[in-house]
Amino acid sequence: MTRSFRFTASCALTLALFASFALAPKAARADGDDTALTNLIALASQRLALAEPVARWKWANHQAITDTPRENALLADVGKRAAAANVDPAFARAFFQDQIDASKDVQNALFANWRATRPPEGPAPDLATSTRPQLDRLTQSMVAGLARVQPLRDAADCPSRVAQSLANWKSLTRYDATGSAALTRALGHVCETGGVGATG
Repeated sequence: MTRSFRFTASCALTLALFASFALAPKAARADGDDTALTNLIALASQRLALAEPVARWKWANHQAITDTPRENALLADVGKRAAAANVDPAFARAFFQDQIDASKDVQNALFANWRATRPPEGPAPDLATSTRPQLDRLTQSMVAGLARVQPLRDAADCPSRVAQSLANWKSLTRYDATGSAALTRALGHVCETGGVGATG
């Protein structure tokens, strides 16, 4: 595992903690309670952490990073799940497109590193029986998370609130700075206006 995507024990515990919080039906509110945003960031972080085992499997099996049919199937499924959860399907699809793109950014960086240095050691995790079930569980949790942040999407301060929640998350988990760009990309369509605002 490369340094960029190695999680410390404390970070893993924090991820699990916030993922469990995400199960609570607490929506983001205009009064500044951004627990729902933090929960969504935790879930996006967990999903990005799975980009490495996905990349290891693709590397070992000589598969391309981009898998357009699977990506399209995921987005179609997300649209259905979103509608059932009273989430705007277009919002859900845009959010998950960001997850896909951020994951591919991580995978491309790993491939480039392995080509420049040395390939990963040991057997690759099995994609079908190990990694994809984790991704499926995260998809379910993330759609529920979108329902809780949806009320603040059109708030004028939404981008700055996302940025502050992200900064807090990085500080809390000591998130490796080399993974920050991918995580920021994963949050690009949380707000109606798009993007992550400044914290200053």
